[in-house]
Amino acid sequence: MKFLTRPAFRLVPDGTRIRFMKGRFLGLIVSAVLSTASVVLFFHPGLNLGLDFKGGVVMEVATPKPPDFTRLRNDLNAAHLTGAGLQGFGSGKGVLISLEQRSNAQATEQSLNAAEGVVKSTIPGAKILSTQAIGASVSSQLFQQGLIALGLSFLMILVYIWFRFEWQFAVGAVATLILDVTKTVGFMVITRIPFDLVTIAAILTVIGYSTNDKVVVYDRMRENLRKYKTMPLRDLIDLSINETLNRTLGTSSTVFLAALPLALFGGASLSGFAWVMLFGIVVGTSSSIYIAAPILLFLGEHRLRRGGPKATDDPTVAKTPARTASR
Repeated sequence: MKFLTRPAFRLVPDGTRIRFMKGRFLGLIVSAVLSTASVVLFFHPGLNLGLDFKGGVVMEVATPKPPDFTRLRNDLNAAHLTGAGLQGFGSGKGVLISLEQRSNAQATEQSLNAAEGVVKSTIPGAKILSTQAIGASVSSQLFQQGLIALGLSFLMILVYIWFRFEWQFAVGAVATLILDVTKTVGFMVITRIPFDLVTIAAILTVIGYSTNDKVVVYDRMRENLRKYKTMPLRDLIDLSINETLNRTLGTSSTVFLAALPLALFGGASLSGFAWVMLFGIVVGTSSSIYIAAPILLFLGEHRLRRGGPKATDDPTVAKTPARTASR
Protein backbone atom coordinates (compact mmCIF):
# COMPACT_ATOMS: atom_id res chain seq x y z
CA MET A 1 0.00 0.00 0.00
CA LYS A 2 1.37 3.37 -0.96
CA PHE A 3 0.91 6.26 1.42
CA LEU A 4 0.87 9.85 0.30
CA THR A 5 2.61 12.30 2.60
CA ARG A 6 2.17 16.02 2.61
CA PRO A 7 5.32 18.17 2.67
CA ALA A 8 6.15 19.60 6.08
CA PHE A 9 5.17 23.21 6.66
CA ARG A 10 8.19 25.50 6.79
CA LEU A 11 8.16 29.12 7.88
CA VAL A 12 11.13 29.86 5.64
CA PRO A 13 11.38 28.24 2.20
CA ASP A 14 14.41 26.09 1.47
CA GLY A 15 17.13 27.88 -0.45
CA THR A 16 16.45 31.28 1.18
CA ARG A 17 19.46 33.57 0.83
CA ILE A 18 18.87 36.75 2.83
CA ARG A 19 21.90 39.03 3.11
CA PHE A 20 21.59 39.72 6.83
CA MET A 21 25.06 41.21 7.22
CA LYS A 22 24.13 44.15 5.01
CA GLY A 23 22.17 45.46 7.99
CA ARG A 24 24.85 44.75 10.58
CA PHE A 25 25.70 48.41 11.27
CA LEU A 26 22.07 49.42 11.61
CA GLY A 27 21.40 46.50 13.96
CA LEU A 28 24.33 47.36 16.21
CA ILE A 29 23.47 51.08 16.28
CA VAL A 30 19.81 50.47 17.16
CA SER A 31 20.81 47.98 19.86
CA ALA A 32 23.37 50.38 21.35
CA VAL A 33 20.84 53.23 21.44
CA LEU A 34 18.14 51.08 23.09
CA SER A 35 20.57 49.64 25.64
CA THR A 36 21.93 53.09 26.50
CA ALA A 37 18.40 54.41 26.99
CA SER A 38 17.63 51.39 29.17
CA VAL A 39 20.63 52.08 31.39
CA VAL A 40 19.47 55.69 31.81
CA LEU A 41 15.96 54.48 32.70
CA PHE A 42 17.47 52.06 35.21
CA PHE A 43 18.87 55.01 37.21
CA HIS A 44 15.88 57.29 36.62
CA PRO A 45 13.09 56.61 37.30
CA GLY A 46 14.43 53.15 38.18
CA LEU A 47 12.89 49.73 38.52
CA ASN A 48 9.59 49.19 40.25
CA LEU A 49 10.87 46.96 43.04
CA GLY A 50 8.42 44.28 44.07
CA LEU A 51 7.59 43.04 47.51
CA ASP A 52 10.49 40.57 47.45
CA PHE A 53 13.09 43.36 47.22
CA LYS A 54 11.64 46.30 49.15
CA GLY A 55 9.70 44.56 51.88
CA GLY A 56 6.12 45.19 52.90
CA VAL A 57 2.70 43.60 52.68
CA VAL A 58 0.64 42.60 49.66
CA MET A 59 -3.08 42.01 50.03
CA GLU A 60 -4.98 40.15 47.32
CA VAL A 61 -8.64 41.19 47.20
CA ALA A 62 -11.47 39.77 45.07
CA THR A 63 -14.23 42.26 44.26
CA PRO A 64 -17.79 41.63 43.00
CA LYS A 65 -17.30 44.23 40.26
CA PRO A 66 -14.38 46.20 38.78
CA PRO A 67 -13.00 48.35 41.61
CA ASP A 68 -12.85 52.13 41.56
CA PHE A 69 -9.10 52.65 41.90
CA THR A 70 -9.35 56.41 42.35
CA ARG A 71 -11.78 56.17 45.24
CA LEU A 72 -9.85 53.31 46.84
CA ARG A 73 -6.59 55.26 46.65
CA ASN A 74 -8.18 58.35 48.18
CA ASP A 75 -9.64 56.30 51.05
CA LEU A 76 -6.26 54.68 51.70
CA ASN A 77 -4.59 58.10 51.78
CA ALA A 78 -7.25 59.31 54.20
CA ALA A 79 -6.35 56.37 56.46
CA HIS A 80 -2.70 57.54 56.43
CA LEU A 81 -1.68 54.68 54.08
CA THR A 82 0.04 56.92 51.55
CA GLY A 83 2.12 55.35 48.81
CA ALA A 84 0.04 52.18 48.62
CA GLY A 85 0.33 50.44 45.26
CA LEU A 86 -2.78 49.27 43.44
CA GLN A 87 -2.81 46.74 40.62
CA GLY A 88 -5.70 44.95 38.97
CA PHE A 89 -5.60 41.24 38.22
CA GLY A 90 -7.78 38.45 36.92
CA SER A 91 -10.72 39.50 34.75
CA GLY A 92 -10.75 43.01 36.23
CA LYS A 93 -12.62 42.00 39.37
CA GLY A 94 -9.67 42.00 41.70
CA VAL A 95 -6.99 44.26 43.11
CA LEU A 96 -3.57 43.84 44.68
CA ILE A 97 -2.79 46.36 47.42
CA SER A 98 0.92 46.79 48.21
CA LEU A 99 1.85 48.48 51.50
CA GLU A 100 5.38 49.63 52.26
CA GLN A 101 7.31 48.14 55.15
CA ARG A 102 6.75 50.00 58.42
CA SER A 103 9.22 50.69 61.22
CA ASN A 104 8.33 47.53 63.16
CA ALA A 105 6.07 44.50 63.09
CA GLN A 106 3.40 46.18 65.24
CA ALA A 107 3.16 49.19 62.89
CA THR A 108 2.95 46.86 59.89
CA GLU A 109 0.13 44.91 61.53
CA GLN A 110 -1.73 48.15 62.22
CA SER A 111 -1.35 49.21 58.58
CA LEU A 112 -2.68 45.86 57.44
CA ASN A 113 -5.73 46.12 59.68
CA ALA A 114 -6.38 49.67 58.49
CA ALA A 115 -6.16 48.58 54.84
CA GLU A 116 -8.63 45.75 55.46
CA GLY A 117 -11.06 48.23 57.00
CA VAL A 118 -10.75 50.57 54.02
CA VAL A 119 -11.34 47.75 51.56
CA LYS A 120 -14.48 46.51 53.32
CA SER A 121 -15.95 50.00 53.59
CA THR A 122 -15.03 51.15 50.09
CA ILE A 123 -15.86 47.94 48.19
CA PRO A 124 -18.90 46.20 49.71
CA GLY A 125 -18.78 42.45 49.19
CA ALA A 126 -15.00 42.36 48.70
CA LYS A 127 -13.17 39.26 49.92
CA ILE A 128 -9.57 39.25 51.11
CA LEU A 129 -8.04 36.18 49.50
CA SER A 130 -4.53 36.34 50.96
CA THR A 131 -1.89 38.54 52.54
CA GLN A 132 1.88 38.22 52.23
CA ALA A 133 4.52 40.04 54.29
CA ILE A 134 8.31 40.20 53.84
CA GLY A 135 10.68 41.99 56.18
CA ALA A 136 13.27 44.54 55.05
CA SER A 137 16.27 42.37 56.00
CA VAL A 138 14.93 39.41 54.04
CA SER A 139 14.17 41.56 50.99
CA SER A 140 17.70 43.00 50.97
CA GLN A 141 19.20 39.51 51.09
CA LEU A 142 16.92 38.32 48.28
CA PHE A 143 17.94 41.30 46.13
CA GLN A 144 21.65 40.52 46.56
CA GLN A 145 21.12 36.85 45.82
CA GLY A 146 19.15 37.70 42.69
CA LEU A 147 21.94 39.90 41.33
CA ILE A 148 24.52 37.21 42.17
CA ALA A 149 22.44 34.67 40.23
CA LEU A 150 22.42 36.93 37.15
CA GLY A 151 26.18 37.52 37.38
CA LEU A 152 26.99 33.82 37.77
CA SER A 153 24.80 32.96 34.79
CA PHE A 154 26.80 35.32 32.56
CA LEU A 155 30.10 33.90 33.86
CA MET A 156 29.11 30.28 33.27
CA ILE A 157 27.83 31.06 29.77
CA LEU A 158 31.12 32.79 28.94
CA VAL A 159 33.12 29.77 30.15
CA TYR A 160 30.88 27.27 28.37
CA ILE A 161 30.97 28.97 24.96
CA TRP A 162 34.69 29.76 25.28
CA PHE A 163 35.51 26.07 25.74
CA ARG A 164 33.04 24.87 23.11
CA PHE A 165 33.95 27.47 20.47
CA GLU A 166 36.71 30.02 19.93
CA TRP A 167 36.96 33.10 22.15
CA GLN A 168 35.43 35.28 19.44
CA PHE A 169 32.18 33.31 19.76
CA ALA A 170 32.22 33.63 23.57
CA VAL A 171 32.75 37.39 23.54
CA GLY A 172 30.04 37.86 20.93
CA ALA A 173 27.52 35.75 22.85
CA VAL A 174 28.10 37.36 26.26
CA ALA A 175 28.13 40.91 24.83
CA THR A 176 24.84 40.17 23.08
CA LEU A 177 23.30 38.73 26.25
CA ILE A 178 24.29 41.84 28.22
CA LEU A 179 22.59 44.01 25.60
CA ASP A 180 19.51 41.76 25.71
CA VAL A 181 19.28 42.03 29.50
CA THR A 182 19.70 45.82 29.52
CA LYS A 183 16.87 46.19 26.99
CA THR A 184 14.71 43.87 29.09
CA VAL A 185 15.38 46.03 32.14
CA GLY A 186 14.37 49.11 30.14
CA PHE A 187 11.15 47.34 29.12
CA MET A 188 10.38 46.62 32.79
CA VAL A 189 11.00 50.25 33.75
CA ILE A 190 8.67 51.55 31.04
CA THR A 191 5.89 49.05 31.75
CA ARG A 192 6.40 49.28 35.55
CA ILE A 193 6.37 45.51 35.86
CA PRO A 194 7.46 44.73 39.44
CA PHE A 195 11.08 43.60 39.68
CA ASP A 196 11.00 40.60 42.01
CA LEU A 197 12.15 36.99 42.20
CA VAL A 198 9.58 35.97 39.59
CA THR A 199 10.87 38.43 37.00
CA ILE A 200 14.48 37.48 37.81
CA ALA A 201 13.46 33.91 36.99
CA ALA A 202 12.02 35.24 33.71
CA ILE A 203 15.27 37.06 32.90
CA LEU A 204 17.31 33.91 33.62
CA THR A 205 14.93 31.93 31.41
CA VAL A 206 15.38 34.49 28.62
CA ILE A 207 19.17 34.28 29.02
CA GLY A 208 19.02 30.48 28.73
CA TYR A 209 16.74 30.60 25.69
CA SER A 210 18.81 33.28 23.97
CA THR A 211 22.02 31.35 24.67
CA ASN A 212 20.55 28.18 23.22
CA ASP A 213 19.54 30.04 20.07
CA LYS A 214 23.00 31.53 19.65
CA VAL A 215 24.70 28.17 20.23
CA VAL A 216 22.64 26.62 17.44
CA VAL A 217 23.60 29.39 15.02
CA TYR A 218 27.23 29.35 16.14
CA ASP A 219 27.40 25.58 15.77
CA ARG A 220 26.27 25.83 12.15
CA MET A 221 28.87 28.54 11.56
CA ARG A 222 31.58 26.29 12.97
CA GLU A 223 30.45 23.41 10.72
CA ASN A 224 30.48 25.69 7.69
CA LEU A 225 33.94 27.00 8.61
CA ARG A 226 35.20 23.44 8.15
CA LYS A 227 33.03 22.70 5.11
CA TYR A 228 33.62 25.89 3.13
CA LYS A 229 37.23 26.69 3.89
CA THR A 230 37.69 29.48 1.35
CA MET A 231 34.28 31.13 1.62
CA PRO A 232 34.49 34.71 2.94
CA LEU A 233 33.38 34.94 6.57
CA ARG A 234 30.65 37.46 5.79
CA ASP A 235 29.05 35.15 3.24
CA LEU A 236 29.50 32.14 5.50
CA ILE A 237 27.68 33.89 8.37
CA ASP A 238 24.79 34.79 6.06
CA LEU A 239 24.62 31.20 4.85
CA SER A 240 24.63 29.80 8.40
CA ILE A 241 21.86 32.14 9.57
CA ASN A 242 19.69 31.23 6.57
CA GLU A 243 20.22 27.52 7.18
CA THR A 244 19.10 27.80 10.83
CA LEU A 245 16.43 30.47 10.26
CA ASN A 246 13.58 27.98 9.94
CA ARG A 247 14.49 26.34 13.25
CA THR A 248 15.02 29.70 14.99
CA LEU A 249 11.68 31.18 13.93
CA GLY A 250 9.83 27.92 14.59
CA THR A 251 11.14 27.61 18.14
CA SER A 252 10.61 31.30 18.91
CA SER A 253 7.04 31.22 17.61
CA THR A 254 6.22 28.12 19.67
CA VAL A 255 7.57 29.59 22.91
CA PHE A 256 5.92 32.94 22.18
CA LEU A 257 2.49 31.36 21.63
CA ALA A 258 2.91 29.27 24.79
CA ALA A 259 3.71 32.35 26.93
CA LEU A 260 1.07 34.64 25.41
CA PRO A 261 -1.94 33.11 27.28
CA LEU A 262 -0.03 33.45 30.57
CA ALA A 263 0.50 37.14 29.87
CA LEU A 264 -3.15 37.73 29.01
CA PHE A 265 -4.91 35.46 31.50
CA GLY A 266 -2.29 34.35 34.02
CA GLY A 267 -3.20 36.87 36.70
CA ALA A 268 -0.92 39.12 38.70
CA SER A 269 1.35 36.30 39.85
CA LEU A 270 2.28 35.17 36.32
CA SER A 271 1.63 38.11 34.00
CA GLY A 272 4.91 39.88 34.81
CA PHE A 273 6.89 36.69 34.19
CA ALA A 274 5.08 36.10 30.90
CA TRP A 275 5.44 39.65 29.54
CA VAL A 276 9.17 39.66 30.29
CA MET A 277 9.39 36.28 28.54
CA LEU A 278 7.56 37.57 25.45
CA PHE A 279 9.80 40.62 25.18
CA GLY A 280 12.92 38.53 25.78
CA ILE A 281 11.97 36.05 23.06
CA VAL A 282 11.66 38.82 20.47
CA VAL A 283 14.88 40.51 21.59
CA GLY A 284 16.85 37.26 21.89
CA THR A 285 15.82 36.01 18.45
CA SER A 286 16.65 39.26 16.67
CA SER A 287 19.93 39.71 18.56
CA SER A 288 21.23 36.34 17.34
CA ILE A 289 21.06 37.69 13.80
CA TYR A 290 21.80 41.39 14.05
CA ILE A 291 24.09 41.60 17.10
CA ALA A 292 25.85 38.28 17.82
CA ALA A 293 26.62 37.60 14.15
CA PRO A 294 28.03 41.09 13.36
CA ILE A 295 30.20 41.01 16.50
CA LEU A 296 31.59 37.65 15.39
CA LEU A 297 32.24 39.07 11.93
CA PHE A 298 34.19 42.03 13.33
CA LEU A 299 36.21 39.91 15.79
CA GLY A 300 36.88 36.93 13.54
CA GLU A 301 37.27 38.38 10.06
CA HIS A 302 41.07 38.22 10.18
CA ARG A 303 41.35 35.37 12.72
CA LEU A 304 38.81 32.73 11.76
CA ARG A 305 39.65 33.37 8.10
CA ARG A 306 43.40 33.99 8.07
CA GLY A 307 44.66 34.55 4.58
CA GLY A 308 41.22 34.04 3.04
CA PRO A 309 39.71 36.28 0.38
CA LYS A 310 37.91 39.43 1.34
CA ALA A 311 34.15 39.46 1.79
CA THR A 312 32.11 39.96 -1.36
CA ASP A 313 28.52 40.86 -2.10
CA ASP A 314 28.32 38.26 -4.89
CA PRO A 315 25.46 35.92 -3.87
CA THR A 316 26.96 33.05 -5.87
CA VAL A 317 29.95 32.81 -3.54
CA ALA A 318 27.86 31.33 -0.74
CA LYS A 319 26.73 28.54 -3.05
CA THR A 320 30.21 27.31 -4.05
CA PRO A 321 31.72 24.84 -1.56
CA ALA A 322 35.42 24.38 -1.20
CA ARG A 323 37.14 21.12 -2.14
CA THR A 324 38.76 20.62 1.23
CA ALA A 325 36.87 19.83 4.39
CA SER A 326 39.64 20.51 6.92
CA ARG A 327 39.71 23.68 8.91
